Amino acid sequence: MADRYTKTAVILHWLIALLIFVAFPLGLYMHDLPLSPTKLRLYSYHKWIGVTVFLFAVMRVFWRSTHRPPLLPDTMRHWEKIAAESVHYLLYALIFAVPVTGWLMSSAKGFQTVWLGVLPLPDLVGKNKELGDSLHEVHEILNYIMLGLVVAHVGAAIKHHLIERDDVLTRMVPFLGRKP
Repeated sequence: MADRYTKTAVILHWLIALLIFVAFPLGLYMHDLPLSPTKLRLYSYHKWIGVTVFLFAVMRVFWRSTHRPPLLPDTMRHWEKIAAESVHYLLYALIFAVPVTGWLMSSAKGFQTVWLGVLPLPDLVGKNKELGDSLHEVHEILNYIMLGLVVAHVGAAIKHHLIERDDVLTRMVPFLGRKP
């Protein structure tokens, strides 16, 4: 069993994280803008990021299914291991669910998703204002759940690095160096 994540896993982790860290505040910002070419452009960027997160998530799950992650430290309590694994699985579910609900919402609201402005994606549902409004709420709720899980995930990683002084964080942030 490896004692650190593969380079591919690390790269995909940080690419997805970076894209989410851009998409979330962009979504908050653009939502309340008045209808304008700028707002429509920002919505397009937001959708591009969402589709890209989804594609990277597919790659990440495939990679993880063929490359086992390192085991959690033996020093972790049983409940901590369960919590860590639960948060990881929930984050994986959300990096799929959030983009899909956004795509469904766009379809229901009658706005086709065109990835990077060149590849039109099929609408997943027909135009339906009520469904679009409901999907908007679901998309928003899932984003806030993801935010909470990301905060917990980052907090736990920092706790492991600064308090537990184990290698949990350094396995995903190689430039920090290994803990003895």
